[in-house]
Amino acid sequence: MERAAGSAEAPHEAAPLLPRPPAPGSGPCSARCALALLAHGALLVAYALRAALSIAIIAITGGSPPGGNRSAPGPRPPQAPAYNWSAETQGIILSSFFYGYGLTQALGGYGAGLFGGKLVLGSGLLLSSALTLLVPRAAELGVGVLVGLQALLGLAQGVIFPAQYALWAKWAPPLERSRLMNIADAGCTFGTFSALLVAGIICQSLGWPLVFYIFGGVGCAWCLCWFLLVYEDPASHPWISAGEREYIVSSLAHQGSSHGRSLPLGAMAKSLPLWAIAIACFCTDWLFYMLLTSMPTFMSNVLHFDLREGSESASFPALQNGLLSSLPYIGNGLGHILAGLLADFLLAQRVLGTAAVRKLFSALGMLLPSVFLVVVPYIGSSSTAAVVLLTLALTIISMTGAGININHIDIAPRYAGFLLGVTNTFGIIAGIIAPTAVGLLVSQDLQAGWRNAFFAAAALNVFGLIFYVAFGSGTVQGWAREEPAAP
Repeated sequence: MERAAGSAEAPHEAAPLLPRPPAPGSGPCSARCALALLAHGALLVAYALRAALSIAIIAITGGSPPGGNRSAPGPRPPQAPAYNWSAETQGIILSSFFYGYGLTQALGGYGAGLFGGKLVLGSGLLLSSALTLLVPRAAELGVGVLVGLQALLGLAQGVIFPAQYALWAKWAPPLERSRLMNIADAGCTFGTFSALLVAGIICQSLGWPLVFYIFGGVGCAWCLCWFLLVYEDPASHPWISAGEREYIVSSLAHQGSSHGRSLPLGAMAKSLPLWAIAIACFCTDWLFYMLLTSMPTFMSNVLHFDLREGSESASFPALQNGLLSSLPYIGNGLGHILAGLLADFLLAQRVLGTAAVRKLFSALGMLLPSVFLVVVPYIGSSSTAAVVLLTLALTIISMTGAGININHIDIAPRYAGFLLGVTNTFGIIAGIIAPTAVGLLVSQDLQAGWRNAFFAAAALNVFGLIFYVAFGSGTVQGWAREEPAAP
């Protein structure tokens, strides 16, 4: 939203004719930058919690190929039991998180609009941290109990992303929106990186149950920092400078306050720009969640990086699999930050308008990874080439962070949290289907199954991109400018 703060009728695509002077409090010590770092930490913890099982499941099942018989393991750390779960069972367990995750997305966004993003996000993170502490006990009690616990973990985490968007609608000036939100969102992939690397080391040296005890404890500690240091809006922040407060408030004055109890649901359902975001999110998240939950298994069973604790086939098997599985996510996190900086530069310099910037970054983030995925099955047994291509795919898919992921605030800032919850629900449906589909495909034929899984993800991304380019928008929609009707 590059129009002047006080001009409600100015075109949304307008951009400053001359370079603007530095915004007040725009340095690394500004309150909004501090919020970006705190949100980054919160998302890092949240994604570490959800990804922990993806790497630990290799140790939990003794490092056996999905669908195969578990080979006799070597010496194990104390209190590290192994379970002979089939590929189908592993797929169900990994996808069960999303059963609950999709149910609270829209509810979390709606609640954040009413009660504040700080409270909703912090509460969801605290509950999910506490539930993570119970994973080893749930696995001991049986697959059904573990599936139920993962679903509850998903319910708790489902409110986190929508609540964050509700916060940014009050904190992110239009010309800084991409970089602030992408710095925060980079916590997702750095959290996955941390889980894949650290969980592998813990599995190897301490046993897989300690993964969940350590991660859950760290999550509870971070929640304390969140509740103490985060403030709902600039007006309530006790340490923000007067200049920075005035700059943020004035730049967002045109978008209105948070929504009330009623929502323009009919107008939302008829909005093609909103449908464009939702469909693109489904297609992109299919690819992302497939890699998020299945990358350790692919590394272990196709590229033959061993995670068996005590295995003699590698000097540091858990570290090897965890490190190589996590490399693509380093690129993704850095890509998020760079994409945000570049998108804001293009907008501030009036190189492109809002819609063009969002579509450009979405095209880069959806088309190029599709090409890389199609190539992976044809590179033979070269693990180095596979890691390079998957790293590139997950690095470049981060470009959508400056595209479809932020587009909610462009078209309807006052409803951003709720709309993120709605479109994220489409992505969660992909998260439910993708790991289960991979498990079923791989159980039939290991090589052909992975090839078909990569082809399907690539085809979906191309379709989603075409739909988004055709119907996406960067303009505040009419229904988002109107005050909600009284209940």
